[in-house]
Amino acid sequence: MKSNAAGKNTSQIEILNISKHGIWIWCDHKEYFLSFKHYPWFKKASIAAILNVKLIQSHHLYWPDLDVDLEIDSLDNPDKYPLIADHV
Repeated sequence: MKSNAAGKNTSQIEILNISKHGIWIWCDHKEYFLSFKHYPWFKKASIAAILNVKLIQSHHLYWPDLDVDLEIDSLDNPDKYPLIADHV
């Protein structure tokens, strides 16, 4: 018996948790933590705005309601991206 060809990649992004410390994201089979200290744009955002995240071209996260863009590489390799916002 032969298996059918694999379908298109359906890698999803999911907000796993929002706490007083930050948000947990599941993307491309990995879990990431975005602390409010290092990602202050999310601290006062509504839950709906945080949940409205798009995965663009499998390497770019975009929150349209917040106008926030993050490259997945910046989450995997934060030392390569030393600039961090001080204030919202």
